[in-house]
Amino acid sequence: MKTLHLTSLGCAKNLVDSEMMLGSLELSGWQAVEEPAAAELLLVNTCGFIRPAVEEAVDEILRLAEYKQADPAKKLVVTGCLVQRYGKDLQAELPEVDLFVGIDDQQRLPELLNVLPGNGGLVLRQPCRSLLNSAMPRRLSTPPFRSWLKITDGCNNRCTYCMIPSIRGDLRSRPAADLAAEARALEQAGVKELSLIAQDLTAYGSDLGTDLPALLRLLLAETSIPWLRLLYLYPASVTDELLELMAAQPRIAPYLDIPFQHVSSSVLRRMNRRYGLEDLEQLISRIRSAVPDCALRTTLMVGFPGETEADVKELLDCLQRWQLDHVGVFPYEDEDGSAAADLLPKVPDEEKQKRFDRVMELQAAVSQERLQRYVGKEVDVLVEGLSQETDLLLEGRTRFQAPEIDGCVYINEGTASPGDIVNVRIAEAHIYDLVGGISS
Repeated sequence: MKTLHLTSLGCAKNLVDSEMMLGSLELSGWQAVEEPAAAELLLVNTCGFIRPAVEEAVDEILRLAEYKQADPAKKLVVTGCLVQRYGKDLQAELPEVDLFVGIDDQQRLPELLNVLPGNGGLVLRQPCRSLLNSAMPRRLSTPPFRSWLKITDGCNNRCTYCMIPSIRGDLRSRPAADLAAEARALEQAGVKELSLIAQDLTAYGSDLGTDLPALLRLLLAETSIPWLRLLYLYPASVTDELLELMAAQPRIAPYLDIPFQHVSSSVLRRMNRRYGLEDLEQLISRIRSAVPDCALRTTLMVGFPGETEADVKELLDCLQRWQLDHVGVFPYEDEDGSAAADLLPKVPDEEKQKRFDRVMELQAAVSQERLQRYVGKEVDVLVEGLSQETDLLLEGRTRFQAPEIDGCVYINEGTASPGDIVNVRIAEAHIYDLVGGISS
């Protein structure tokens, strides 16, 4: 049996690609091992979306190269967005790597490994056009009771700061029947929470003459998966039809991850986002009117070129007024090749950090206040297993908490197995987490 060690970096969408690669490699006689020292093949699926991700990927490649240096028989192969973005530049910068593989050729890895050149070869096709399908083997790396369903690849939005269209290509939607087939297979494997993911979930089907509500209706009809979760929706494209469907279907989690990026209309114009502050105000009102208990998550960027103190104050005022459940914040950084890299004036790094800290501090208080509304109530919780903090507690999530990005529920009374959905009475609320016991 040939052995491999796979490192998957970046987002959940990238993780699905890694699971597909691992599935095809296992069918070709490869076996995954946890320790790099025990592997013949060291495989890295990289992220290349932003500079910190690029730096993380290079650091990981160099770390694994040390194992190859100790044992020259090992092979080091790098794939993913970093390869798709930088291509030939990597060959000169990373001679330790035996093969670089672009995204479109990831499913050909078993074939490519049979003729591994061993001299830093590059297999890369541009623009990226590949699309997963349910016939491809897949080895889940998540717990068996939850998984991701990647419904599109690429993106047609042209946000000035974003490199995804140049890396991943234009939008490509998977046929609804194919997605339903994969969802049925995942349900048979034990999945109870299925998170739909894409660069822009609301763009699904615009290239096929269909849309997200139609896909959801098919998934509801053809599976019995208890929790369907929607991640990464474009603010201007959240329709009343979608919200009405969520309100009518309890299996669709009352949770929406909608990256706003900012609230200032002037900043949003420079980002080439197709909405302004008034649109966001109306969106939040529509969501809370249609789905009153819906948890809202967003992502915000501070320090975008031209952002003023007035823009930051407007952002803080909106967060205080809107009382969003979950907010991720990151400082803007120039990306080579992006339109935003040429925009002026730049915000100094020190000022970016100050603005980041101000937003995070305000949102921490908002989050703690929002969680207080669960105290004394009973909520359904999907049990993940023993807590990462202590073996004396179980850990799980409500429908209002997405996996790996939001807080959790610490269960201090009762017993349950991973994958169980249990009723928990909430006794305490902290900044990001809840505490409670399983109801008898």
